[in-house]
Amino acid sequence: MKLNLKFLTLFCLTAVLFSCGNADDDVDFNFNNQGELGEGEIVDDCLGLGENQLILSIQDQYTTKPGKVSIFFKVSDKDGNPVSGLTAEEFTIYEQGRNDDCFNTISTSESFARISPNSQIFSNSTLLVLDLSNSVLSSSLEELKAASVSFINNVMATETESFKMSILWFDGENKLHELNPLTSSKDELIGSINGITTDISNDPSTDLYGAVIKATDLASDLIKASTTKSVIGASSVVIFTDGTDQASRYTKAAALKKVEDANANISFFTIGLGSEIDTQVLEDLGKTSSVFASNKEELEDTFNDISFKISERANSFYLFEYCTPKRDGSGTNNLVIQVKNQSRQGAVQTKFSANGFTGGCE
Repeated sequence: MKLNLKFLTLFCLTAVLFSCGNADDDVDFNFNNQGELGEGEIVDDCLGLGENQLILSIQDQYTTKPGKVSIFFKVSDKDGNPVSGLTAEEFTIYEQGRNDDCFNTISTSESFARISPNSQIFSNSTLLVLDLSNSVLSSSLEELKAASVSFINNVMATETESFKMSILWFDGENKLHELNPLTSSKDELIGSINGITTDISNDPSTDLYGAVIKATDLASDLIKASTTKSVIGASSVVIFTDGTDQASRYTKAAALKKVEDANANISFFTIGLGSEIDTQVLEDLGKTSSVFASNKEELEDTFNDISFKISERANSFYLFEYCTPKRDGSGTNNLVIQVKNQSRQGAVQTKFSANGFTGGCE
């Protein structure tokens, strides 16, 4: 009997700890230990939203007087695939103040909720890394140039300062050559591709692993540079090759570790051509996605496949803004943002301070 009483007491204490608290409580909601929610938290059970089929990962958040709340996040499915094209109408806002047992729904129309341009706080870069070793230059250069131009046109469909691309190339040298620096000019990039000639390389070997390591370092530096300017950075590394690493300057293990340990906002894509590639190695290096062309005539289609994935990933970042009804004196408030897209839903929880908030937000 005493044992049962102890068990009942323990159960009641546990239930109290995990019940809905008010917004000023510091409750541990069992944060996602894989970082999938970014700065967000798992949603309080009192809302009963159910299982997430979509993951909202908060990258940054801030408030602007007289009463605007801004949340910058990316959306993916449970397999990590990006979800683009969402509209403000697909989102629901829930707020919980200190007088609320649970959350109240906030009208998206009355709160002027919107998806806003994110160019001021988001920077997206693509590093196109081309294998220009002798085998490519001697047999498939024109097809590679045509495929690269198509890739540029797709990824840079809309020219904006927040979306930039650089073109790099490698052969057997211990160097990642720059064909064109980071730019938002599509014409500049295409001009550089069209200017590639068969005598561009002086080393016929292939330093694939070195190219992966150096490109990852460049992408990491770009994200760090964005952070110092209070801008969220995301980068895509796209590597094309028609063979395996021949230079043996760096190990496969070093290249794979560099990719595995990279910033979560760096995506890795690989494009392989021909029968001499090691598909397993390229799939491991291209941990986001890999495609393969059996011959040079298929090259443009494979580049187009990757360009679509890059555009989709870049457009899965959202800046969601709304005018909260909370006012100065209400303290810290809990916030849940839910998205419903077709049969899928996902939600994330965070907090914001309404200090200094008044009416007049638009």
